Amino acid sequence: MTENRLATSTSPYLLQHKDNPVHWYQWGEEALAAAKAENKPILLSVGYAACHWCHVMAHESFEDPATAEVMNRLFVNIKVDREERPDIDQIYMKALHALGEQGGWPLTMFLTPKGEPFWGGTYFPKTPQWGRPSFVDTLEAVSRTYHTDRERIENNSSGLMEALKAQITPTAPIDRSLMVTAGERLLTLFDREHGGIKGAPKFPQASVLDLIWRAGLRSGNDTAKETYLHTLRQISNGGIYDHLKGGIARYSVDHLWLVPHFEKMLYDNGQYLSNLAVAYPASEDDLFRRRIEETVDWLLDEMQLPCGAFASSLDADSEGEEGKFYVWTSDEITEALGPEDALAFAKAYDVHPSGNWEGSTILNRLKAPSVSARDEARLARLRKKLLERRTTRVRPGLDDKVLADWNSYVITGLARVSKYVSRESVLEAAGKAYDFVMASMTVDGRLGHSWRDGELVFPGFASDHAGMIVAALALAEVIPDNAERYITDAQCLAEILLRHYQGAEGAFYLTADDAEGLITRPFSVADEATPSANGLAAEAFSRLFLMTGNTLYRDVADKLLVAVSSEIPKNVFATSSLLAAFDTRVNGRLAVIVAPEGTDPNPFLKILDKAVDPALIRIVVSSTDDFAEGHPARLKNALDGKATVYLCRDGACSFPIQTRRDLEAALQRID
Repeated sequence: MTENRLATSTSPYLLQHKDNPVHWYQWGEEALAAAKAENKPILLSVGYAACHWCHVMAHESFEDPATAEVMNRLFVNIKVDREERPDIDQIYMKALHALGEQGGWPLTMFLTPKGEPFWGGTYFPKTPQWGRPSFVDTLEAVSRTYHTDRERIENNSSGLMEALKAQITPTAPIDRSLMVTAGERLLTLFDREHGGIKGAPKFPQASVLDLIWRAGLRSGNDTAKETYLHTLRQISNGGIYDHLKGGIARYSVDHLWLVPHFEKMLYDNGQYLSNLAVAYPASEDDLFRRRIEETVDWLLDEMQLPCGAFASSLDADSEGEEGKFYVWTSDEITEALGPEDALAFAKAYDVHPSGNWEGSTILNRLKAPSVSARDEARLARLRKKLLERRTTRVRPGLDDKVLADWNSYVITGLARVSKYVSRESVLEAAGKAYDFVMASMTVDGRLGHSWRDGELVFPGFASDHAGMIVAALALAEVIPDNAERYITDAQCLAEILLRHYQGAEGAFYLTADDAEGLITRPFSVADEATPSANGLAAEAFSRLFLMTGNTLYRDVADKLLVAVSSEIPKNVFATSSLLAAFDTRVNGRLAVIVAPEGTDPNPFLKILDKAVDPALIRIVVSSTDDFAEGHPARLKNALDGKATVYLCRDGACSFPIQTRRDLEAALQRID
């Protein structure tokens, strides 16, 4: 009996489709076997729960009995949650790119019964439009070609399979000047007026921003640093930012940061916090401090689950309309605030009767970014009133699955901004999320990737392990009492990463060596909205070397960077996280604060809190006697009973530092 088989899934995205008349399979041997037995091609549909265009295609086609009848008759249909199975998404998205198509979701690929791709696209309209045929016409044409022109299908498939092969060709070590050169090259792509990459749509591009900042820091390029800050100001004042509750949407569809694609993704907001953790001390702009506070509040109030970990996303749509939860009319604001307050609010937030988007208003501060402290306090009270009114609306759907790598970005972000937020709950929340991932998402010390309702997708990916190494080390920096535990955890995760994910050349595959067999083992050096697994791994091992002094981790980072060195110059935009990790590797420093009982490390911590070098890490200890053999700070302890700092780099440490002025000078000299 053929039926829709998604009801047993734990993926919120797949469950959205469990009542479709389409006979969906989950990915697995059952679906491939059915395709072989029935001699049908496979229609693979990949999306995610918060995806607006995924919803559009679902409502138009997958919920339509007539379209479903064609799909069921001609294809074996497989539905995949890209967030739960990034390995499958990465393989078939790469195939789409090899066809010369732009990526995006929903991803719609046509496969042979072996799972080999031969054609595909993204969103297909139900009726012909924009020069595209209807979805049903496409289905019938693909099926007809599959059965009548098998040679063409096989040629397409073999060509795509060749394009999917991982090609790792190690060359020479990366030139130390490349990071700065790449950053300056990327700087030419930036929109000087509005921030971000020129044109539309505009994405936050956290990894690219990180690289721009580092390049400016190393070269003394003030334009690069100001571009970083200006972009974050525009994001923080734009409609892409939720001005009533905090947090950013996935991207802006225009060049102004005004009109968002309204879904709010966990990974974007974790990385946004890490960017703000540099922007605030670098500029002392109170805008960035407020955005830290607000985004942390949103994460803790709306995204943290009872288990302690963080949910994946909030949908773009509610009541069947994109953005309905977030937009306002002028009349609604007047009704909620009263005429006088509504007028003041409208002036600050771009509210007018005709709206700024499809007759409604997307709140933003692009035209009035700065007001007096008194007016800002008034606006805060008015925002609170509107937020209370917004809570009566139908909320967007929450995708409550827990992803290890996405949680690692938020844990890292919370740890980094905790220095600028007075609430103890920030580190408490980061610790709870970390504890959940490490306790409930591991099997024999190995991480799974996705958890929901007690079900774990296992084994996890290289990105999960590398991301959690970075998160563990970020917590070790700010929670000295538990630093030893976090560093030990990071070393255990590193061992798993090396054993199950590292290739012979030194780079890392996304999937484990004992994971389910796919048509190819996915490998990539390209960032998406998140850093590539290899970029994360390079950063993780570089930081582990700094923190532990263990040269094994240095050698792993170096071997990885050599393995991918030929790929980086080909596309510095897509390899920004690798170049940032290279900067950590060659310019990384460890500040060891030795503060025996009765001494106060806080004067030094306040100096380090003002530091704006992403490659500078720190640790507070009472003694270095227990540091491992080979650690450059081992046996370098406090002098004269006073807290003492050692700045360590490349296996050597500075002279003892015992005054704030000397620490400031030492940090400046090394920069």
